[in-house]
Amino acid sequence: MGRFVTEEILSGYQEYLYEEEKSEATIKKYMRDLGKLVLYAGGKEITKKMVVGYKEYLRKKKKYKLTSINSFLVAANRLFEYLGWYDLRVRTYKIQKEAFVPGNRDLSREEYKRLVKAALKMGKIRLAMIIQTICSTGMRISELASVTLESVAEGVVEIYCKGKQRIILLPGKLRKKLLRYIKENSIAEGSVFCTSRGKAVDRSNIWKEMKLLGEETGIHRGKVYPHNLRHLFAKEFYAAGKDIAKLADVLGHSNIETTRGYIKSTSTEHQRMLDRMGLVLESA
Repeated sequence: MGRFVTEEILSGYQEYLYEEEKSEATIKKYMRDLGKLVLYAGGKEITKKMVVGYKEYLRKKKKYKLTSINSFLVAANRLFEYLGWYDLRVRTYKIQKEAFVPGNRDLSREEYKRLVKAALKMGKIRLAMIIQTICSTGMRISELASVTLESVAEGVVEIYCKGKQRIILLPGKLRKKLLRYIKENSIAEGSVFCTSRGKAVDRSNIWKEMKLLGEETGIHRGKVYPHNLRHLFAKEFYAAGKDIAKLADVLGHSNIETTRGYIKSTSTEHQRMLDRMGLVLESA
């Protein structure tokens, strides 16, 4: 029997991911990534030779970054495991960990302040509050729905994500601002950050609004996205206490290696450190 990735198979796999309690964002990403494989296959039978060709196609023809290609390959491998097509799995690319973050990707404290001020100036009060909430707590954008009227009143937010629970404390100043925001917007119950239709804001809503802020402030577009606010929180939290284990708990990481990626120095900071070492002789 031939091995084809049909709409029926994809639908069944999506249902399986829901049953495995994967987050909605993870499921959407898997299905989006699998769409690339389906498009490449063009209705033909999936073979190991085709999958290897797909891997090369992504790198040489489409010129995706290796990190992106690995993401696409993981999605394909997980589908093959679900279907029992273990012989079709391919290896991901081995990538050496970066010692530093490129300067055009790292959002600074000053740039963060500019984004908040720009949002307020443009009358985007909700966006200004969302940016400050993410950056001062380190929560994920998908966890914003947990910021409810009740949690703000208590100053404690309970987060349930990926089968785990963690507690986030709201900074005193943020709590006061949120209470004022709740009062001014007549929020009677439920999530604090909602759309005009009463639904919790999602990633796409905030992403688009933040990109407009980036254009308004002139901050490099590669820096202006919600998850970078979480990275800024991580760097500031670590700088204050130098406790990476505690930071991992606050961020909800089960692997401390993941946390290490959040506190890398920028290329500029790395350059300064190399220059301070003074290992190049003046007279040589």
